[in-house]
Amino acid sequence: MDYNQYWVEINHKSNEVNSLVRSYWHDYSHTGTWQFWFSLILLVLPVIILFFTVDRKRVFELLFYGYTVHILWTYISIPLERGGYFIHTYFVSPLLPFSLNMTASVIPVSYILLYQYCTNRKKNFYLYAIIVGAIFGFGISSIEAALGLVEFGDEMSRFYLFIICSSITIFAYWATRFVLWFKHR
Repeated sequence: MDYNQYWVEINHKSNEVNSLVRSYWHDYSHTGTWQFWFSLILLVLPVIILFFTVDRKRVFELLFYGYTVHILWTYISIPLERGGYFIHTYFVSPLLPFSLNMTASVIPVSYILLYQYCTNRKKNFYLYAIIVGAIFGFGISSIEAALGLVEFGDEMSRFYLFIICSSITIFAYWATRFVLWFKHR
């Protein structure tokens, strides 16, 4: 196959997959299902909570940290979904990443509030981040799996999810500290 033939085939298969995802969403994850509304609540409610609890004096620092968590989780969740390792089976829209409610809202907001708590009260961020990573990796993912909202592929485990979650939040912490150091330099 030459260059153009590859892209014709890629576009054709991509259109087929997109059509299949839209059909699935219309049959199983549409606005008439409790899973859709649960996903939507998980997308909106944490942002509302954040609005009322964020330290407004440090809002840019906190939101930078949360944005970093969001971006890293989104970039990691895409290959996890495409590879069939960790799949969110119900989602708000077939046009957006399937895990959007978690990667753009629940996880970043949880870690923003954790970061705010630890830095305001001089607590050990690493310890708390690992604890929250365990809650997400072992607890919340187990609840989601029991509800049928996520599926783990054969090579994915809750332990790997815990490692990913903890690594992302610690990397985001270092990135935020670096930006603060750079700002005050």
